[in-house]
Amino acid sequence: METIEHKICGIPCQLKVTVFNDVKPCAWADNPDDYYGYSEIEYDVLDRRGRPALWLEKKMDDKERDAAEAAIINKLRH
Repeated sequence: METIEHKICGIPCQLKVTVFNDVKPCAWADNPDDYYGYSEIEYDVLDRRGRPALWLEKKMDDKERDAAEAAIINKLRH
C-alpha cells in the first residue's frame, strides 16, 4: 500500500500500511460501529532505510499507537 514518514518516541521511522479500511458513518446502521464509522488499520514499523524495526515497535505505548494511527488516517483518508 503506502509508506508514511513518522516518529516514534522522537525517532524517525516509516509506517508501512498493509491494511486500511475506512468505513464511513451510516445513519441507518443497526450497530454503533457502523453508525459512527471506524477505520481498520494494520501497519509495520520500519527504520528510515525501510527495514523492519521490531525494537522500535516495542517502544510504542498506547499514546504512540494512537498517534501512528492518526497519522495514517490523516494521510490516507479521502
